[in-house]
Amino acid sequence: MNSRLDVTGTRSILSSLDEYRAAVAELATRAQRSLSIYTPNLEPLLYDQDCFLEPVKRLVLARSHARLRVLISDPARASRDGNRFMQMARRLTSYIDLRNVAGDYRNNPCSFIVADDKAIAYRQQSSRWEGIVEYDDQQIVRRYLAYFDEVWAVSLIQPELRATAVDF
Repeated sequence: MNSRLDVTGTRSILSSLDEYRAAVAELATRAQRSLSIYTPNLEPLLYDQDCFLEPVKRLVLARSHARLRVLISDPARASRDGNRFMQMARRLTSYIDLRNVAGDYRNNPCSFIVADDKAIAYRQQSSRWEGIVEYDDQQIVRRYLAYFDEVWAVSLIQPELRATAVDF
């Protein structure tokens, strides 16, 4: 039984890891052009899962213009070794960009993923699984995407997040 509570026709409240993971996978599947992820540490329970990795791989390999941007807000805790998402990012550097959040923005405890400019899954506290998924409120989605773009603009590309010859 799905315990998710529908608030509107396009917004649902999520209360568990399984519900949030399913929402993230659904956003990855729905994305046509881009995914923007704001995460504390690459959250392997979400982003190192086949239900997320497979649609991401299809997105970037089927569409030459597709882009995936990832902001890591707590890079000291980021799971890099053995993380399949990180391995994919290192192989697909033309499609997947990772940046560590600039110091001035690291106190934001949230976590979210935006698909195109249409849908978002959001948690106010990245340490908890309670959150919302919104599939069709462009005003809300654009607000978080604007915040993401603001942080992205001041966050530097981290050389350790890029592919190296050893990775291939």
